[in-house]
Amino acid sequence: MKRLLGLGFLALAVAAGFAAWRFAPELRAGLARLEALAASSGPTRPAGPPPGSREAPIPVEISPVTVGRVSHEIEAVGSLRSNESVILRPEISGRVTEILFEEGQPARRGAPLVRLNAAVARAQVNQAKASVALSRANHARAEELYAKGAGTQRARDESTAKLAADEASLALAEAILERSTIYAPFDGVLGLRQIAIGDYVNPGQALVNIESIDQLKVDFRIPEIHAQVLAVGQTIRVRLDAIPGRSFEGAVYAVDPAFDPNGRAAILRARLPNPETLLRPGMFARVTLIVEQRDDAILVPETALMAIGGDIFTYRVVEGRAVRTKLLTGLRRDGMVQVTQGLAPGEMIVTEGAQKLRDGQYVRGAEIRGS
Repeated sequence: MKRLLGLGFLALAVAAGFAAWRFAPELRAGLARLEALAASSGPTRPAGPPPGSREAPIPVEISPVTVGRVSHEIEAVGSLRSNESVILRPEISGRVTEILFEEGQPARRGAPLVRLNAAVARAQVNQAKASVALSRANHARAEELYAKGAGTQRARDESTAKLAADEASLALAEAILERSTIYAPFDGVLGLRQIAIGDYVNPGQALVNIESIDQLKVDFRIPEIHAQVLAVGQTIRVRLDAIPGRSFEGAVYAVDPAFDPNGRAAILRARLPNPETLLRPGMFARVTLIVEQRDDAILVPETALMAIGGDIFTYRVVEGRAVRTKLLTGLRRDGMVQVTQGLAPGEMIVTEGAQKLRDGQYVRGAEIRGS
């Protein structure tokens, strides 16, 4: 048995040696080809190029720097006032004999509105006129006698004084008669009367109000921290809850030199045109004061900005690379920021995805917004 096993192993060894001798050239050629292929492909690399290389730009959103309008605005509340407003009151006492207006209707300056009983005043005027006529005659005779040497200096002086006193009495009587009629002091709209025919009125009693509303005034308050930027001529935009969907523009014409000590606020007054007479005195107004406005401001979205320490940066896109750029900013409004230094109109900047960038990395614009 052992002899048979030995003969079998010997036969296997002879066959293996023959196969190695027979196929050795082909094996050596195959190994050579594998070595050449490995040498030509270079060292083994991980799947995909390294991040940040030109072969793998970071996807971001980019947009151009734009130019537009930006304004510095301050919000406030106020109330509308008539351009002119007066409550008509008599200067003398008397009984109302005529009411010459309709409530709520316009009136022209100088138009008579209310008449008081003027019988007594008219009689006093006639009496004063008679006294003046007599005094003038007496004064003329005194002057004539004095010129002839038949009259005295005292008689002439007394006649002169009497004439002056009577003329003053006439002027007083005419003034009282004039005040028995109340006139419109300016063009306006009359309010609701507080008298009736037959009423006896006293000096200072309210008769009716008259309002000039072709243009209105707006009174509003601005916190004192903005005092240095307030100026006459600034534009305001007014919105009213009573007239939704519309706004009205006016201009500041006065700033009160004294601040309100209760609210620590500056008091401003502006004029507001009212050609349609939609606005009425007493309305509550939401006021926007436009302190400064620029039509050529350089604007970028807020999302494009990054704060690092106390500085503001953005990434400009230059030849496919993200270049970190320091900025100086100004006003902010509606998601946009004014850039006062660091960018020029038309430059491309990264607006989304800047957090994953480093200075100098290649980027690919996933979306271009704006034009």
